[in-house]
Amino acid sequence: MFTLVPTQFFEPLRQRAALAEVAKVSEDVIVKHIEIPQYNAVLVYEVDEDSVISIPEMANILQKLPDCIEYNKILCSFKEGRLFIAIAQGKTLLLANSYNAPDFTTAEYYIFLTVKSQQLNPELSTICFLTPLSQEEEMSLYRYFKSVVKP
Repeated sequence: MFTLVPTQFFEPLRQRAALAEVAKVSEDVIVKHIEIPQYNAVLVYEVDEDSVISIPEMANILQKLPDCIEYNKILCSFKEGRLFIAIAQGKTLLLANSYNAPDFTTAEYYIFLTVKSQQLNPELSTICFLTPLSQEEEMSLYRYFKSVVKP
């Protein structure tokens, strides 16, 4: 679970409260944050105390999103039944979210939903994926997008 907070509104001592404003936060989780300076935002996220994850997947996506070379940037990661997606136009972040997606067909549904919500034309857009895609998954995306690449 995570939220983005504009840098000018972020207070480190209120990071748990910031996350609690958008989701239910258990008392037994640790709340951390990472600055995302290219988008003037701070990613606030929760970590279980047993977790070995040092940086959340959304932070990876937001840090690599500027590496997508197109003006309309769509960067995804699909792992462990979850789709992570961020969309930007130029240097402006439009969307950063994650969705439960037990299979790739469901992940595609959320990709198309978010692309449509941002009024992007998939036929003119390149989609970037951080995680490996099977040949079948890649070909499925090629039916709709101009190109499918790894940043």
